[in-house]
Amino acid sequence: MFKGLLLSCLLIGGFCCSCSKKNNPAANPAPPAKVFYNYNTFVMGSDLSYVNEVQDYGGVYKDSGVVKDPFVIFKNHGNNTVRVRLWHNPDWMKALNGGKMYSDLYDVEKTIQRAKAAGMAVNLDIHYSDTWADPDHQSIPAAWAGLSLSVLKDSVYNYTMAVLNYLKTKNLVPEMIQVGNETNSGMLWPVGKTSGSDFTAFCTLLKSGIKAVRDFSTTSTIKPQIILHVAQLQNAAFWCSKVITNGGVTDFDIIGLSHYSKWGTINAMADITANIKSLKTTYGKKVMLVETGYAFTTAGADSYNNLIDASSMVAGYPITQEGQLAYMKELTQAVINGGGSGVMYWEPAWITSSLKISLGYRQQLGKYVLIRFWWQYFTGNRLYDLGV
Repeated sequence: MFKGLLLSCLLIGGFCCSCSKKNNPAANPAPPAKVFYNYNTFVMGSDLSYVNEVQDYGGVYKDSGVVKDPFVIFKNHGNNTVRVRLWHNPDWMKALNGGKMYSDLYDVEKTIQRAKAAGMAVNLDIHYSDTWADPDHQSIPAAWAGLSLSVLKDSVYNYTMAVLNYLKTKNLVPEMIQVGNETNSGMLWPVGKTSGSDFTAFCTLLKSGIKAVRDFSTTSTIKPQIILHVAQLQNAAFWCSKVITNGGVTDFDIIGLSHYSKWGTINAMADITANIKSLKTTYGKKVMLVETGYAFTTAGADSYNNLIDASSMVAGYPITQEGQLAYMKELTQAVINGGGSGVMYWEPAWITSSLKISLGYRQQLGKYVLIRFWWQYFTGNRLYDLGV
């Protein structure tokens, strides 16, 4: 069923009725109407960075057995925001893909165009690297190697401005911009790497990227909200204190968090709510999960290793379709209860195909694909904290 792909429609539980109930409207109330939220009310988003590449390599997306554009599938099921990563110059991909690069500016342009054509907002995730940037990898782009901090901060500014100005010429300005990805220990290593409590160089680089977005916004109808990104809730308080309180980085809009139970020490829903509430209250910023996910199976579907296994399970949420749905529903409610502003699922459309990935990041994603669009369960009375 999942070979080649399937993103199935949400199963809105049917029910059996007796003949007498079928003829009695009072005994057969209509199911609640679906509520589709604007991203400014609450972000219900997905990172779809791999879709172009997957489709180029034979991936097929279906909704109820019908082949459809995956961006339209997501939109039709309540997704209101698409996240897309941008690498500076991923030249290393050419050897894997017949000379073609992905996650460069032109691939990102295509993703944003597809997202906006389907009626969704966009979160542009600038990695400031030629490859994956995360807590353990923040490699400086090859073109910037050896630059001093004073020159590098200008490079960050000019590059950020150039990207946004290019997208503006295409009428593709993103609604949100991430200045860095999972920057727990800084970015643009070694210059911007943090050392203990010393975040000075990193904060200088952040401020430069932020200034570029703000300066761009003065000439743009769409004024992107700025997201700063730290991985895992247990790291957020320390990181925010060093960046915001000590580092003086205050001109941004959203504290973005990665939350994966496999690497998290804060997994109880009540604790997630408490941490989000604390961050929002302490710093006066929106708080959002910009990356999360939960598995529905540990079975394999190709020759690659599984990233998620039984040890990743959170108590009370089995690694099944039902467990995945329950986890995502309750995680989203936990974010809402804490006053958070959104949840983005990481790469739910990354499916098994013939595409080639290096650096150990290729894992069997069949078990990680979001099969049920949990946000459709959040009808008006569920989002009570949002007043909608």
